[in-house]
Amino acid sequence: MKKKSKPRQVVAPSPVNADRVSTELCRRVKELRQARGWSLEALSNACGVSRSMLSQIERNEANPTLAVTVRIAQAFGLTLGELVESPQASSSIHVIRAHDREYHYRSDKSCSLRTLSPLHLEKDVEFYELELKPDACLQSAPHFEGTREFLTVQKGRLRVTSGDDCVDVEKGDSASYHADVPHSIANTGRSAATAFLVVIYD
Repeated sequence: MKKKSKPRQVVAPSPVNADRVSTELCRRVKELRQARGWSLEALSNACGVSRSMLSQIERNEANPTLAVTVRIAQAFGLTLGELVESPQASSSIHVIRAHDREYHYRSDKSCSLRTLSPLHLEKDVEFYELELKPDACLQSAPHFEGTREFLTVQKGRLRVTSGDDCVDVEKGDSASYHADVPHSIANTGRSAATAFLVVIYD
């Protein structure tokens, strides 16, 4: 006669605090929007959600539907999980794969700009890889007051303009400059140029 096996003990997962998740999501949306230097109108245009709804979400006065949350995540180039997950629950190692198109801010025949820093993490620093074809130029409007950029050239020759100042840099050179004024990075060489760009918010 076979002994009866003991019933398996099922451990129920800890209940999720819905209010805490909602509060974290609202905070994350506002944080990501400000880190991009976007207005509510700009985010609205990017995700197709009304400006008033986005404002209510950021103030934690509205609980967005799943469809709305997905559209907001896509506007930031994130998966739904990356937008809503708690940073404390994430792995200590975050990998951005070279082929992951979600992290390509711009990719066309003249310019490729790819983020190397995960946007869902709390930070005041952003890290990018920039590739420019000959005669191509990446022009940027002023960021928040006190913002600076640090550019290191890996290949080619670039011209950095910050306000009324301008400097030429080439392989191995690094330049730091104010990014709270109109600024640009132009390829002045005959071949494609590659550089790493760090943006630091004051």
